[in-house]
Amino acid sequence: MNHTNKQKGKNTFMTIDEQYMDLALEEAKKAYTSGEIPIGAVILYKNNIIAAAHNLRETIPCATAHAELLAIQEACRNLHRWRLTGCTLYVTVEPCPMCAGAIVNSRLTRLVYGSSDYKAGAVESLFNIVHNKSLNHQAVVTTGVRMEECQQIMKDFFRERRKQLYK
Repeated sequence: MNHTNKQKGKNTFMTIDEQYMDLALEEAKKAYTSGEIPIGAVILYKNNIIAAAHNLRETIPCATAHAELLAIQEACRNLHRWRLTGCTLYVTVEPCPMCAGAIVNSRLTRLVYGSSDYKAGAVESLFNIVHNKSLNHQAVVTTGVRMEECQQIMKDFFRERRKQLYK
């Protein structure tokens, strides 16, 4: 099924994955506004959003307060179970090893991400945790959804941060 929707006045159409990545990007913008690294995540189950989160490492502060982990925790609470079989995680940036491990451990069926992370990515860039046949679960992965926007928000954030550091 490939539902489409007109995108904000443009003559292009968005797929379902692009629409949900748009919501993950909205979460990333919330992180950006609060001074957090702008990564956002949403989890979908039976065509319903059951969780949405963005990075909160600086706000809480907690090293594990990544968007993916916070969304997984919320989804587990909302479904009253730890197995997230049948769920799709949309995240703006390729998950790190910690988050990729949580994807496997929570049995998420599908992962969709926008931008690769060549410094910490654990799905395809540096490691391949979610496809590792030695583990008890593998997720179906779709990459590159809304990639340009996902990359741009990260570039903008770090450009702004560098300007603040070198004033």
